Amino acid sequence: MSGTILIENEELAVEVRHLGAEMQSLRTADGRDFLWNGDARWWTGRSPILFPIVGKAPGDLIAVNGKTYPMAQHGFARRQVFDLVDRTKAACRHRLASTEATREVYPFDFSLVVEHRLDGRKLTVTAEVNNPGDGPLPFGIGFHPAFLWPLPGAAGKAHRVVLDNGAEPGVVQLENGLIGKTLHGSPFEAGRLELAPSLFENDALIFPEGAGTGLTYGTDDGPTLHFTFENLPIVALWQKPGAPFLCIEPWHGMAAHAGGTAELVERPYTVALAAGESMRFGFAVEIGE
Repeated sequence: MSGTILIENEELAVEVRHLGAEMQSLRTADGRDFLWNGDARWWTGRSPILFPIVGKAPGDLIAVNGKTYPMAQHGFARRQVFDLVDRTKAACRHRLASTEATREVYPFDFSLVVEHRLDGRKLTVTAEVNNPGDGPLPFGIGFHPAFLWPLPGAAGKAHRVVLDNGAEPGVVQLENGLIGKTLHGSPFEAGRLELAPSLFENDALIFPEGAGTGLTYGTDDGPTLHFTFENLPIVALWQKPGAPFLCIEPWHGMAAHAGGTAELVERPYTVALAAGESMRFGFAVEIGE
């Protein structure tokens, strides 16, 4: 199956692509689209689902019990066509299951169901991972949505990220795409981060703990996006410097440690799901004025 599906209610309309179960647009009733448009001059992604790894693997290889397998950055789910398994006017569910081809690069059975659901001015995106196998299922999972910067109607205004918990979480830096060992001081002040392209000159800002379960992105007197996170302890912020978008990325998993092992189970925040178990992860975003 190829193409897209549209879900909508009286406030919002969301287009979801079957390839990667990836959101393609997030529009309000007045026609404003808050999602990045995938312009190839900057970045072709819009809102990819990251599975079964988040971030990069050393040499683009993961290891399972010492045997290596090819694995591109952020995993393969975003490049797979999902099956549409359920649809209503305001919600849709897509499913990706293990196949002979996926087992050649990731030697596990799995089911990944991604749901997009609208409720008023709120979009909720969830991913449920199920382990139908007879042993543990190791994986990382994350969301990588990109939103316009500046937001619609907010050109020329200062944009910021404000953490619900008012914290000042430490940040780790990437070294050739892998996680550095040092936890650096926070760029947040009392939970508030004034955004500037210079913040991203050394790639993403990754907060492995302490960022909490919610934040607001936007302006003081204009549009805002309020996020809440479910079972996603890591928050990353990323912009290709100068590009007109900001990625707000909640994760359960990170890139491998710089200088560390390629073993999948030793990646930071890897989930080990027991046989027959399932686990749900997700985020919600509500549009405010």
